[in-house]
Amino acid sequence: MCISMQGACVSILCVCICVSVLLHSAISQPPTESDIYTECTDGYHWDHQTEHCKDINECETIPDACKGEMKCFNHYGGYLCLPRSASVIPAPEPPITPTETNPCPLGYEPQGDTCVDINECEREEHDCQPSQECINTVGAFTCQCPDGYRKVGTECIDIDECRYRYCQHRCVNVPGSFSCQCEPGFQLAGNNRSCIDVNECDMGAPCSQRCYNTYGTFLCRCDQGYELGPDGFACNDIDECSYSSYLCQYQCVNEPGKFSCVCPEGYQLQGTRLCQDINECETGEHQCTDTQTCVNIHGRYQCVDSNRCQEPYVQVSENRCVCPVNKPVCRDLPFSIVHRYMSITSERSVPSDIFQIQATSVSPGAYNTFRIRSGDENGDFYIRQINNISAMLVLARAVSGPREYTLDLEMVSVNPLLSYQGNYQTSSALRLSIYVGPYTF
Repeated sequence: MCISMQGACVSILCVCICVSVLLHSAISQPPTESDIYTECTDGYHWDHQTEHCKDINECETIPDACKGEMKCFNHYGGYLCLPRSASVIPAPEPPITPTETNPCPLGYEPQGDTCVDINECEREEHDCQPSQECINTVGAFTCQCPDGYRKVGTECIDIDECRYRYCQHRCVNVPGSFSCQCEPGFQLAGNNRSCIDVNECDMGAPCSQRCYNTYGTFLCRCDQGYELGPDGFACNDIDECSYSSYLCQYQCVNEPGKFSCVCPEGYQLQGTRLCQDINECETGEHQCTDTQTCVNIHGRYQCVDSNRCQEPYVQVSENRCVCPVNKPVCRDLPFSIVHRYMSITSERSVPSDIFQIQATSVSPGAYNTFRIRSGDENGDFYIRQINNISAMLVLARAVSGPREYTLDLEMVSVNPLLSYQGNYQTSSALRLSIYVGPYTF
C-alpha cells in the first residue's frame, strides 16, 4: 500500500515536470500574426487599418431596417428605430490616441506613489457630444444630455413630452422641449399648461350690439327691434311695418329698431297708433270771419255763413229759417228749414245709419211722414221711418271723399182734426250738409 502510493507520487511528479517543460517551451517562442486578437462584439467589425473594432452602420447595411413611419438611427453597436419627428444628436467618433503604460486603474494616473482621479472633463479627454455636458466622476466621467433629451447609448434622443399629457388642450413637441396650445376661445394660464376661458366681449368681439361671454366662446344678441344677421354678429333692423297693415290706423313709418305711426294733416296721434281728428273750431286754428261759423269736419274745417237763410226765408235763430205765411210763395215750401252739419268717413260699410231725424213738436192727431226732398240725385241715401215722430237717414252706397252732400230732409204733417179748414198739411225741412272725408277713419 505504501509502495503503491509512492509510485503514484512519482508518476504525478513526472507529469508536472512534463507540463512545465512544455509551457516554458511555448512561452519562449515569438508570437505569430495568427495569434493577434481580431474578433469584435456584435455590431462591430475589425478594422485592419486602425487595428481596432469599428462600429457597423446597420442603417446602410440592412435593407429596410425600420418599417412603417419609423426612421433608422445608427449608434455604437446597433441601431434605433424612432419616429421621423425625433431629433438625434449624433456622437462623434472617439479619437484613438496612443497611451503610455499606466500602472494605475482606468481613470486614474500615478502621482508619486499613489493613483489620483483623472478629470477627463477638464482635460477634454472625453467623448461627450458638443451638446452634452461632461460631468467628472471618480475614476470615470458621464455625459449628460440637455433638458428635454434622454440618453440612449451615447446619443441624446428627444423626449416627446406630449406623450405624458402635460397640456390641458393641445401639445406641440419640439426638439428638446414642448409647448402647449389652447383651443379657440381659451388662452394659456400662468403655468403655460392649463387653458382658461377668454372673455371675448372684453377683447373686442365683433358683436354690433350685445355680447355675452360663454365658456370657450361668445354669443351676439340684438336690441329690441333688431334681428341677428346670418353672420351671427351684425344686427339688422326689423321692418315692423312690413309685417302687418294694421299696426297703425293711418301710416306706419319704420325707424332703426322701432316703428312709429303718423297721422294725416288735420289729425293728431292718440296714444301710439290711433288718429284723432283735430277740432280746429275748438282750438282756434281756423280762419273763419266774424260773419261765419266754423264747422269741424274730418281732417279739416269749413267756414259757413252765419245767416244761410235765402229768400223768401228769414232767419229766426242761429240755424233756423222760417218762410212767413203771409207770403204767397211760402204756401208750397216747407214752413221752416233747420241747418245741420255732419261728416262721415270714406268707404263706410253699407247700409249704415248716419243721422236720426226727430220731430220737436207734434200736433195732436197729426200724421207725419219723412222723405228726402232734394240733394240725393244718385240715390246714395234713403229714409227709414222709425215711428210717427222720428226717422233714420241711411247711407245706401259706399262713397269716397272728399265730397259734400246737401240734403233737404222733409217731415210732412197731415192733421185730419183740422179738416174744417180744408185738407190741412204742413211741412218742415232739415237741411243737412254731409262732408265725406278722404280717409277711412
